[in-house]
Amino acid sequence: MFLIAALNDLEILGADVQNAYINAKTSERIDFIAGPEFGSNQGRPCIIVRALYGLKSSGTRWRDHMAAILRELGFISSKADPDVWMQKGLKPCGFEYWEYALCYVDDILVLSHQPKMVMDAIAQGVTLKPGSVKAPDIYLGADIFQVTLHEGNQGLPMKQVCAMSATRYVKRAIQEVENKLALQNAYLPKRVKTPLSSNYRPELDFSRELEGSQINYHPGLIGVLRWIVDLGRIDIIVPVSLLLRYMVSPRDGHLQQLYHIFAYLKPFNRSKLLFDDAEPTFPDSYFHESNWFEYYPDAKEPIPPNMPEALGHSVSTTCFMDADHAGCRVTRQSQTGIILYVSKAPITWYSKQQNTVESAPFGSEIIALKTAIDQIDGLHYKLRMFGIPLSGSTKVFFDNDAVGLNATHAESTLCRKHTSIAYH
Repeated sequence: MFLIAALNDLEILGADVQNAYINAKTSERIDFIAGPEFGSNQGRPCIIVRALYGLKSSGTRWRDHMAAILRELGFISSKADPDVWMQKGLKPCGFEYWEYALCYVDDILVLSHQPKMVMDAIAQGVTLKPGSVKAPDIYLGADIFQVTLHEGNQGLPMKQVCAMSATRYVKRAIQEVENKLALQNAYLPKRVKTPLSSNYRPELDFSRELEGSQINYHPGLIGVLRWIVDLGRIDIIVPVSLLLRYMVSPRDGHLQQLYHIFAYLKPFNRSKLLFDDAEPTFPDSYFHESNWFEYYPDAKEPIPPNMPEALGHSVSTTCFMDADHAGCRVTRQSQTGIILYVSKAPITWYSKQQNTVESAPFGSEIIALKTAIDQIDGLHYKLRMFGIPLSGSTKVFFDNDAVGLNATHAESTLCRKHTSIAYH
């Protein structure tokens, strides 16, 4: 959404709801007998009328309450993400666009050319924390800030773009891990320059299995690292994905590698993602045009029939994908890696072990390409359901010439049945 704000020249305003659940009423009757903390009213029957924290239905009641407020303001819930609300906006110059309200429990983001008006209207139905209504500097654990881009040999300032970083979250996570290790008179490794130890393979780790409290601590660390990946640390996505497969019966070596990743993050903690709304340009010679009509006469991209009107400036999409052929030393399964860009901003990243065993790099790359197409279809659906116009087809980049020739030449033939199925 930060990219869309830059694309349509919109302002972003954030806010936190104070005691969010208590803003909503309960939908069922809940009684209790007053305890000694109620003073002279002790022993009297009481009725709960607000969605207190701890009640089973409080989360649902709060969501319903917020949804009712937004619907009254004219917002509709997106079919792609029910917590993204949208309504048509109109700038004084006549430019039409979609303005958005993002609600994640008690965190609210508003994208509009007049976000203060929208936020004031929301504040009529809920209580916002004093001082929280401002341009966001942190959202769901990610640091949000502006970065100035430069171009040319002179380094002349070109424009400012929004950026996201996990710096503060990473530092807090590392501090908690170090405090935990200090209780055991242990420390994180020193001078770590790679996410995993050199030549380490988790599937070949035969160290002792974890016992006791360490069994519960291991998945906790995995969860923290997965969120760090979601906050933009794409450089550790493959190590985290590899170690994620051993959450059922983790070993001491797996736990030590998690410490190794935190040790790697400690000196390299200032990376950031830039949401550049500029359109990338690629030479036409990169891509081969082929006539597919004779082979797929009825083929067309599925367009959601209920998608909203496309408003605002359009975006392009680009995909980079690769596969680590037979990377797993035990099963010889490959690892798929994908990054999807909208304009020049990385939006989605993916890393997962393939289900099949391929005897050649071509097979693992074609399976990865199939997964990439699925990811692209999902991204196109989400963009369309957000009312964002798409310009052109998605450009897909990979480093296997054979896959490139087979994927772009209609006369290509494929011999292996499962590869052919994935291809078609």
